[in-house]
Amino acid sequence: MVASLNILIIDDELNIRRTLALALEAEGYTVKAVSNVQDAERENNVFKFDMCFLDMRLGTDNGIDLLPKLLEKSPWLKVVVITAYASINNAVEAMRRGAFDYIQKPFTSAQIYAVAQKVVTILSLERKVQDLEAELAKNNPEMEVQSCSLIMQKLISVARSVAPTDATVLITGENGTGKSVLAKAIHMWSLRKKKPFAVVSCPSLSGELLESELFGHNKGAFTGAIRNNPGRIEACEGGTLFLDEIGDLPMPLQAKLLRFLQDREYEHVGDNTTRRADVRVVAATNVKLKDAVKEGRFREDLFYRLNVIELGMPSLRERSEDIELLAEKCLIELRRDKRISGFSEGAMNLLRTYKWPGNIRELRNIIERAVILCRTEIVETSDLNIEDTTAALSKTKETVKFETLEKIEEQQIRKVLAASRSMDQAAQYLGIDTVTLWRKRKRYGL
Repeated sequence: MVASLNILIIDDELNIRRTLALALEAEGYTVKAVSNVQDAERENNVFKFDMCFLDMRLGTDNGIDLLPKLLEKSPWLKVVVITAYASINNAVEAMRRGAFDYIQKPFTSAQIYAVAQKVVTILSLERKVQDLEAELAKNNPEMEVQSCSLIMQKLISVARSVAPTDATVLITGENGTGKSVLAKAIHMWSLRKKKPFAVVSCPSLSGELLESELFGHNKGAFTGAIRNNPGRIEACEGGTLFLDEIGDLPMPLQAKLLRFLQDREYEHVGDNTTRRADVRVVAATNVKLKDAVKEGRFREDLFYRLNVIELGMPSLRERSEDIELLAEKCLIELRRDKRISGFSEGAMNLLRTYKWPGNIRELRNIIERAVILCRTEIVETSDLNIEDTTAALSKTKETVKFETLEKIEEQQIRKVLAASRSMDQAAQYLGIDTVTLWRKRKRYGL
């Protein structure tokens, strides 16, 4: 349960502000108190508050008119309206504009404690819902591949269309773009979703071990084969086999994979018995297979067999609209028991402007580190520990001064003349004849 609250008090009466603040701080809550609309908006822009006590009358201003402005900036804020002019109409209007509760003056400490505890309970429940949604997202492709990006939405649409078929799919894209997530989503959208989904990383094993991992082996087939191994193809019968980084598949195995894709037939290592399997293959690569074919590193016939449907995953730079969504999802998933509710405006702006060479994987790693380092309820720019590329570029432009070739030549001649005993020696150091040095010396007024 959320144990603490950040509370904003907005009331033009000094005694009310002091009384409320003392009562709430005695319960361990963090309190800021202001007397007017301008200070309230400033504090709400700078700090993240969980709860707000808002007086209905603030001098000549109406507190109810401030309520939607507070909620526009902080939609999660629980606003409790307090007033000495209570009426049914006022209460209805306050709730209509988004108030969480309504208390009449004079109020008791018990009433204040009760409404604050209610907010603690509500925030705890909201936090649990977010955590459950993050947990469900791991097995729900709809939540995993959510996107605001048009290019990504088109890709998802094609993936959903091909998912119910048995067509082989090739997913291309840079490292860290989420190719494996899309592969799992295709499996979950397919008619094979109740069957196994197996993953084989092609670069992670030697050729012999990779062959055994894919096709299986019999006991004694090679040194270390102390028992039978069915292999991933046999283990995911009826399901989907995801071959990650297929571009690194050794040439001898490419022929065997081609045969399996064509005939659905294969043999265990060390066994001549031909086996059949009903397995759909989804492959992914971060290399251009067409170039690998031209260079003789990848079989052309295998490429065309794999490339029935190609899905090109965009880099995070190409789907910048999703950065905020992905960052929030990562934060919810990674914060665990820490009470971290979001990002500061500066931190989110830095996430939006960073170029993300490592794509979503880099984003997740940076947020995981920020969660560990964060000591407040908001992730700040300093917690992210990434370079503000915009600021760095501006700084570079300000600090680096470029010189013309003539200026550089003049400076070099000055240095050499100052260090030489004679014109002949200076000319020798500079690699030019004495006449040329005289001419340049006269040109630069040396």
